Amino acid sequence: MTIFPHAGGPRTPKLDQNNLDQKNTDTAGETVGLVGRIRAILGSTTDSAKAQRMALFTFGVRILGAALAYGLQVFLARWMGSHEYGIYVVVWTVVIILGVIAPIGFNSAVQRLIPEYLATGKLDLLRGVLSASRIIAVTAATLLMLVAMAIVWIGSDHIPDYYIMPAYLAALCLPMFTLTDVQEGIARARDWGDLAMLPTYIWRPLLIFVGAVAASLAGFSHTATTICIVAIVATWCVALQQRFAMNRRLRGVVEAGPKLWTPGDWMRLSLPIFLVEGFFTLLTSADVLMVSYFAPPDEVAVYYAAAKTLALVHFVYYAVKAASAHRYSRFHHSGDHEGLADYVRQSVRWTFWPSLACAGLLVLCGEYILQLFGKDFTGGHAILSVLMVGVLARASVGPVDALLTMAGEQKRCAVAYAAAFAVNVILNVTLIPLYGLIGAAIATAISMCFEASSLFWVARRRLGIHSFIWTRLSWRKPDAT
Repeated sequence: MTIFPHAGGPRTPKLDQNNLDQKNTDTAGETVGLVGRIRAILGSTTDSAKAQRMALFTFGVRILGAALAYGLQVFLARWMGSHEYGIYVVVWTVVIILGVIAPIGFNSAVQRLIPEYLATGKLDLLRGVLSASRIIAVTAATLLMLVAMAIVWIGSDHIPDYYIMPAYLAALCLPMFTLTDVQEGIARARDWGDLAMLPTYIWRPLLIFVGAVAASLAGFSHTATTICIVAIVATWCVALQQRFAMNRRLRGVVEAGPKLWTPGDWMRLSLPIFLVEGFFTLLTSADVLMVSYFAPPDEVAVYYAAAKTLALVHFVYYAVKAASAHRYSRFHHSGDHEGLADYVRQSVRWTFWPSLACAGLLVLCGEYILQLFGKDFTGGHAILSVLMVGVLARASVGPVDALLTMAGEQKRCAVAYAAAFAVNVILNVTLIPLYGLIGAAIATAISMCFEASSLFWVARRRLGIHSFIWTRLSWRKPDAT
């Protein structure tokens, strides 16, 4: 036996040094190229690089925020039980709806106005809109809060007793809930992802969780009333901290000086956006309220758990929309129609393919995920599967609603949402008494498909942009009509 091969024995094949050197060179070149690209994205000041950074940050925060929000809902469902949890989700859904209506569209209008005023050097108008947007929105939210409380008081004989006190308490969240929404719009306009995303999607749910644990340790009962008190504290703390941080940062953007208010011009822009966002929120939330009219809180809790599970897919749409809205405005108002069409193509892809992947995982694992809420919630898997159709329909056209709003087509966008909302209400009123929770899911899915097709048609007709995932996106001259 020999350790080393002799001259006539088998030899280890000799490596071709030239090929090895070439392979190493190619691999090194690819690595350097990838590193260079990452550095270019992180260090570049081009609009495309900023868009990618904002999209990546937004997407990351939305992933973390979705996980945190979902974990919070699971915790609250187990902490309170399905009955009390159902009460909480109904009153909090009302807060969300009113919180979108209260800013009167300023939360989105600022994303269009701030870049415009900075680009044109209209600093007096910039200072004006930065202050007015928050003052007007909080004032409107306070008035809306008082109206909501009055409605609860007047209609108390017709409202189940278990909803009344939580409704009063949840209404107190409205002014600061609205302030956070408007400040998020301001931060998005400046690509301040931390100020835009972290307060709403990280700090507020985290504080609610900590507050619920503290309340439990302090001996408070595990009820919707307790968690509404916790939500008040969390909402106000987050909104005020965000306001102080934003004011400090704004001082680096525009120095102190005269403020010019043009409320007429601002309202002409914001009111159609208000209609768009109001009808959109009603479209996405009205099913929960209608289910609460026909069903007890326990069943509302099951439906809401399925809808929140679906939000794990829907957050992709919101993340891309958050990163893209004000860029649509820049492309459109600069006259770069081909650049706008190209960016729309990218945003649709960013929305649809990740949404489809998440949807596939939820269809497979949804029943097991719903078990996290408790044994009473597993029946929501069928609801989840039906609602998935509507979410994918919306993802297939990307954030086309933001495109229409930023391109000045917000009125037609509002009409499309109003029509979809009408379809939603009619179908829910018809199908819930017949088929229960699954009827509500079918009604909502159909209305979302109607919404997506309507917005696609408006974008194609008015802007000449095809926003469907499987249609070649290109710009053409819009119709004259």
